Amino acid sequence: MSKTAIITGAGTGIGRGIAVSFAKAGYNLTLAGRRTEPLEETAKQCGDAQILIIATDVTDRTSVQTLAQKTLETFGGIDILVNNAGINTKARNLDDISDEDWDRVININLTGAFNAFRAVRSQMKKQNDGVVINIASMAGKKAGTVGGAAYSASKFGMSSLTQSINAEFRENGIRACCIYPGEVDTPILDNRPTPVSAEKRAAALQPEDIAAAALMVAQLHNRAIIEEMTIFPRRPVS
Repeated sequence: MSKTAIITGAGTGIGRGIAVSFAKAGYNLTLAGRRTEPLEETAKQCGDAQILIIATDVTDRTSVQTLAQKTLETFGGIDILVNNAGINTKARNLDDISDEDWDRVININLTGAFNAFRAVRSQMKKQNDGVVINIASMAGKKAGTVGGAAYSASKFGMSSLTQSINAEFRENGIRACCIYPGEVDTPILDNRPTPVSAEKRAAALQPEDIAAAALMVAQLHNRAIIEEMTIFPRRPVS
């Protein structure tokens, strides 16, 4: 029987790249995001894969529980959770980020990942098997003004969440990996305070690079855990 993956933030960028890669590998997919239109566009690129599209707000625990329940009802299991939903803001340094933007970034990027894990945890424990892939950022390794304070804090938090999942649930067969990409040419670059040039975009990673890493983690034998993985462009992007 085909395995099933839930991918949050699946409408664009890295999430779309992961969805396409997993579809080619034969996974059933639940595509989650705030808007259905981008999810439908992702689904069109996934060939003949079995696809479930669910509009989901990862900050709303009821919404995320519905995501998990509908996936289970449709496919009979939940094998992979990819926590990819994430945002950043134009104003992002401590001196200029608003309270509301701080809360929004933390709530989507970090608490959203927590909410999604909690929603699938019981099923993965029941199966005695499951993989959680948290898409962080190199800003979760070293904070700075490029990613900004809230974004970096949220990505550092994803690292802690990953370690906590492994510490608490690996005996239940649940394994977690935190992937730290460097610059990736996705729509999130459009939100930079300073525009990113075409030359710098060309030097960046592509979504399919991160997708290949995520697929490798998903397919790793369940006796092994890759807790962290860093991926960055061969040519620096600044």
